[in-house]
Amino acid sequence: MPFEFKKCAVDGVEIKGLYEIQPKVFGDARGYFFEVYSEKDFFEAGLTMKFVQDNQSSSSKGVLRGLHFQTKHPQGKLVRAVSGKVYDVAVDLRVGSATFGKYYGVILDSEKQNEFYIPEGFAHGFYVLSDTAVFAYKCTDFYDPKGEGGLMWNDKTIGIDWNAVAPSITPLLSDKDGKHPAFDLNGKYFAVKDGLSNKVEWIGA
Repeated sequence: MPFEFKKCAVDGVEIKGLYEIQPKVFGDARGYFFEVYSEKDFFEAGLTMKFVQDNQSSSSKGVLRGLHFQTKHPQGKLVRAVSGKVYDVAVDLRVGSATFGKYYGVILDSEKQNEFYIPEGFAHGFYVLSDTAVFAYKCTDFYDPKGEGGLMWNDKTIGIDWNAVAPSITPLLSDKDGKHPAFDLNGKYFAVKDGLSNKVEWIGA
């Protein structure tokens, strides 16, 4: 199989639907080739999402984007660093999940060509570790400007350890990302629909 799928866990508890993915890279003196996505292989691994939109951004070192989610049109995302290196983080916002309010972080490196699948019902963000980074992601729903949501990047309850990858971090934030609310451990965010871990609905205010 051209992909290795690794289930993610925190404190020994699996975060359902969250995967680190390593494509098989074929390289020689001329360069390299690898498959970014294959419906056949992803479906065989249980990842049966349908992607409808591809996005790409470029950011300089120290930029932090996040933590983002969409309410009425939640997005699953297959993310990777096309060039450079980023620390990518997903926060489980599925009420009733065994890992609700927990986060998982992975370094995405264009030299390694690793990927990260973040299912619907998560907040997502990344911090740029290299001088520049081009970041690409496939989405399971379209961008909805009216349904933008977010969480404070340094929320104390979630407790993302950004310093583990960027000591004395002082991120470069957009005005919007600097004003996101704190996480509410008793709050309502997303509920899993019909027992399917990859489909959620917004139950917040």
